[in-house]
Amino acid sequence: MKKMMCVLLAALMILSMAACGSGGSTNSSSSDIPESSGSQEPATTVEGFQPSLDTFMSCNINVAGGYDNFEALEAEFDRFSEYYPNVELKYTKVDDYNNMIGMVLNGNDAPDIYVNYSWMYGREQYKSSIDHAENLADSALGLDLECIRSNILLNTNDGTLPMVPVFSNTYGMLVNKSLFEKESLSIPTTYQEMVAACEALRGKGYESPVMGFTQKETTSLFTVTIYPFFCGTVAQDAEAVKKLNSLDVSAGEYMRPSLEKIVQFLDDGCADIETCGAIENNYDAVILRFFEGDVPMMVCSGDTVSGTKKRESRSEAFIANPFDYTFVPVPMSDEGASFLDMPNLQFSVNKDSSNLDMANEFMRFLITTQELNEMAQNKGLVSPTKDLSFNSMYAAFGAVPESRILSPEEIGLTDDAVIQLRQAVYRVGTGEMTIDEAIATFGSFTS
Repeated sequence: MKKMMCVLLAALMILSMAACGSGGSTNSSSSDIPESSGSQEPATTVEGFQPSLDTFMSCNINVAGGYDNFEALEAEFDRFSEYYPNVELKYTKVDDYNNMIGMVLNGNDAPDIYVNYSWMYGREQYKSSIDHAENLADSALGLDLECIRSNILLNTNDGTLPMVPVFSNTYGMLVNKSLFEKESLSIPTTYQEMVAACEALRGKGYESPVMGFTQKETTSLFTVTIYPFFCGTVAQDAEAVKKLNSLDVSAGEYMRPSLEKIVQFLDDGCADIETCGAIENNYDAVILRFFEGDVPMMVCSGDTVSGTKKRESRSEAFIANPFDYTFVPVPMSDEGASFLDMPNLQFSVNKDSSNLDMANEFMRFLITTQELNEMAQNKGLVSPTKDLSFNSMYAAFGAVPESRILSPEEIGLTDDAVIQLRQAVYRVGTGEMTIDEAIATFGSFTS
């Protein structure tokens, strides 16, 4: 009797174990990543990011920047927590960021990761922001720098990489696709097509086919329109770049083709300065004016484009009459439009961080095609990765031939030289100066 009971119990145990195994295999697979549920157990995955540290590590990682909010980054925090559930990540806004970040880095509550900018490199005022940065080009860190367009990586004198772009930026124009379809017109891709389209649009009652912000020189209609063209005129001339950067007064002549082009652009009736003058700022007001629906083309930066989605619901005109729109390069050349490729927001790791290994681990997680594209999509900015086709808003830039992709990082133009062009083209565009006067003033303009 005892033997029979033992056999029966053993059979029941085998059947029970088989049932449990069968139930698990039908509901999940070994490659699934479970959603975070507050558990201290880390997730595992077969493909993609692989943790290199103890996944039970516990620490706090603070990222500092100047944005009021950074929801796209906080979404990455959540994704990283699937691998390291005991690591607490937070974003901190620093007021007057550009002037204060050096002091913050030297303080007791210095961030582990912080926003940096290429234009800070080589400037004594921002030396602390560069000196505190980890060399992210160190192969031991394992960052996938190959996924980023090489032309927007900072070129340094010693070959180190103190910062890496997480967003990029460019200049272009928002285009009302529905309006172009209504008027049976094609979106222009060359300067001749631009002039022809503007002529046709004026004939249909559009007073200023191209609009933009004109009240100040910073990212004005004039700068946005002509800066890519200007970069193209000096890209292969190292001597010109050297003179422009040193603010040699004779370098003013290198601006002449661009100044003549902006005058031609206005004389060809592409934009009406008085009509544009009603736009109060180069962000919120530009977007809401475009959403009125009667603006065929609105020149602006990628930063401005990033705010369009959230403002669709704030525009009564857009709510009443929504339309399709996209962002394309401004075609100022007879050969076609150029893609001015610029780093936007860049991250550095504080090499003095008490949690340096985990800070570098988060950067290794973030600097991948998948995560950078995801964050750029959420933020509405241009991704720094090599594939732009995933985002329909910026897909036109990804289609620009390599020969017309221009990068100030590669050309070597400094912010000092760009300020001279920006001020000169603004004064010529508004009629405050003649072309010759602006050229003669090169080197004397202030920001």
